[in-house]
Amino acid sequence: MKCDLCPRKCGINRNESVGFCGVTNTLKVARAGLHFWEEPIISGSSGSGTIFFSGCNLKCVYCQNYDISSEAFGKEITIERLAEIFKELEEKGANNINLVTPSHYAKQIVEALKIYRPNIPIVYNTSGYDSLEVLKLMEGWVDVYLTDLKYCSSELSKKYSKAENYFEVATSAILEMVRQQPNNVFENGMLKKGVVVRHMVLPTHTQDSFKVLDWIKQNLGDEALVSVMGQYTPYYNSKNYPEINRKLKPLEYKMVLNHCIKLGLTNGFSQELDSASEEYIPPFNLEGV
Repeated sequence: MKCDLCPRKCGINRNESVGFCGVTNTLKVARAGLHFWEEPIISGSSGSGTIFFSGCNLKCVYCQNYDISSEAFGKEITIERLAEIFKELEEKGANNINLVTPSHYAKQIVEALKIYRPNIPIVYNTSGYDSLEVLKLMEGWVDVYLTDLKYCSSELSKKYSKAENYFEVATSAILEMVRQQPNNVFENGMLKKGVVVRHMVLPTHTQDSFKVLDWIKQNLGDEALVSVMGQYTPYYNSKNYPEINRKLKPLEYKMVLNHCIKLGLTNGFSQELDSASEEYIPPFNLEGV
């Protein structure tokens, strides 16, 4: 079968070979454990039950998780094992089940959820480069969408992520996510249902960040949950792109946060710039797999 799960529709038979995402149809996971470095409404004090899937349909030159996203490190598991992992994380006290980069395994994830549906929220943690068909497949299974909106500029998304149509795809995806989960529902300070839109500010490109925030304001309104991240650290192939081969300057981040406030997007999160550190990247050592 030719794979058309993601917007690339690369047409590879993933039963026989790897797709653009770098993986076959067999589930592959690099880590499953409690994660404490998501937004407070996701991690809380008990941690988010985070499953890091191998492979990715973007090839971001600065990816902090490049060893699992671009190099596809991980262990192959069955759908039944994934269902067991859901239960194990729930039993450890996780606030939710957090599926990181799940798009290319959407069908298998649904099958695993049919085997065991945890009594805690399911979080779909994605780059935003998602097809509407896959998101509709996840309807009724996903409680919280935790999505990136990385770029407005097609020039930047092509240069850094090999996805010229990223903004068009991601904004359509976000509108579908909001259609499915139109209301942000909290319980004891934790997000139980809803949509969080993340944007990581890149060095040199504050103007693009302004345009991303403008779209959020115009299309999602003041109540949108927005996470403006300053954790950018030059990784992977960023050395080949001098304009982003450095950490974010405090002034750059301040400018983007000020624009966010000016727009009235105050229902969300920002970071301390010292979060741009390797210590916040989990070890991909097959824990919990």
